Amino acid sequence: MHKINKIDDQELKTIVDQQKQLNDILLQIGGLETQKHSLLHRIKRVNEGIEETKKSLEEKYGTINVNLEDGTYTEIKKEDE
Repeated sequence: MHKINKIDDQELKTIVDQQKQLNDILLQIGGLETQKHSLLHRIKRVNEGIEETKKSLEEKYGTINVNLEDGTYTEIKKEDE
């Protein structure tokens, strides 16, 4: 008769619990990576909007620095001026 080798029940429970914890963590990381991917796309869209606004303001006012607190601006002088 062939002898079956087996770890004790507490050791089995420990490894099963550890594997479950690892799987739960990996699942959470996957969710976070999905969120990160989505946020990176949102950043791209916001940056595109910023560039469009800059272009529009530059066409209207020239090259300027805008004070974000009160909306005042100063012109940016070109170095050859």
